[in-house]
Amino acid sequence: MVVQVSGALALSGMTPVGSNKTILGIGSDAKIANGGFNLSNVNNVIIRNLTFEGSPDDAINIQDSSHHVWIDHNVLTKANDGLLDIKRGASYVTVSWNVFREHTKTSLVGHDDSFTSDRGALKVTYHHNWFRSDQRNPRVRFGEVHVFNNYYDAVRSYGVASTQDAKVVVEGNVFKNVRQPALVGYEESGPGDLVERGNAYDGSGTPQSRGEAFDPTAYYAYPLTPLSEVSGLVQAAAGVGKI
Repeated sequence: MVVQVSGALALSGMTPVGSNKTILGIGSDAKIANGGFNLSNVNNVIIRNLTFEGSPDDAINIQDSSHHVWIDHNVLTKANDGLLDIKRGASYVTVSWNVFREHTKTSLVGHDDSFTSDRGALKVTYHHNWFRSDQRNPRVRFGEVHVFNNYYDAVRSYGVASTQDAKVVVEGNVFKNVRQPALVGYEESGPGDLVERGNAYDGSGTPQSRGEAFDPTAYYAYPLTPLSEVSGLVQAAAGVGKI
C-alpha cells in the first residue's frame, strides 16, 4: 500500500506503521506534526519526502526485528527524544538524503549497553544526509554501520560514535566546524571499532579510530561521490521536494 500525505498531518504521539507500506509526501510541504512513526516487527517500509516536527517522543522509531526499511529525502527536526532510532534487533535499514536539524540526540543505533541481543543485527547505512544537529549522527552500539558521503555542518558535540563492540566505517564524508568528528567509546559506553578513511575535516577536530570494523562491499557495491562535491550535492539534493 502507498499512503500519500499532502499538507500537514497532525498526530497524537507515536503511530504504528505496518509492513509493506510506502508513506510518501506530495510536493514540498507534506508534514507530520506533533507525533511520529513507530515501526515494530515490520518489514518492507519506505518513508519519503516528509517533514517531521514537534514529536513528543521520537520522529521515527524502528525496533523489534524490523528489517528492510528505507528512510529517504525527509527533514527531521525538534522531537522530544530521538529523530531516528534504530534498535532492538532491527536491521537492513538505509538512511539517505535526509536533513537532520535543530536537535540534540539525532540518531541512535542500539538500545542500550546491556542489550547484547542486538549483536548480529543493526546493519545500517547512512549516506548523503545533511547533519545540522548536536550529536548521535549516529551513535552506534553492537551493529555494523556504514556512514558515507554525508555532510556534517557545525555539529556542536560530536559526529559519529562507535561504542560497545560496534563496527563502523566512516568514509567520504565532509565535516565542517565539527568539534569531535568521530569517537571510539562515549560516556559510560565502551569502545567499538571505527575505520575512518577519505574524509575531509574543515575547521574540525581530529577523529578517533580503532580496529578494522567490517567490509561494506560484502553487502553491496557503492560509488563514492568525489569529496569535493559532497557538501554542495547534499545541500542541493537532500530533504523534501527533491524527488
